[in-house]
Amino acid sequence: MIKVEVAYALPDEQKIIALQVEEGCSAYEAVVQSHIAQIFPQINVESDPMGIFGKAIADPKTHILKPDQRVEIYRPLIADPKEVRARRAAKAKAERDAQG
Repeated sequence: MIKVEVAYALPDEQKIIALQVEEGCSAYEAVVQSHIAQIFPQINVESDPMGIFGKAIADPKTHILKPDQRVEIYRPLIADPKEVRARRAAKAKAERDAQG
């Protein structure tokens, strides 16, 4: 048995579940065994992207976990980060122009 964690975060709430899994357990299997989808019903274990410590993994069903790794379940982006940065920069420029 190895110790791993499964994590999910919302803007105002996060949950990290520590659990013991069999050696050779995949990231997907750890998420299922953690029952985190019962706490956060919006999680789709079949299709939501997952990662290990901030690095996305291509196929959670085949990615074998190592001891002490944390599987993170990612939420879909609400806004395109490039678009958000561009809007923020445009707003800052407009404020500078208004002051100048």
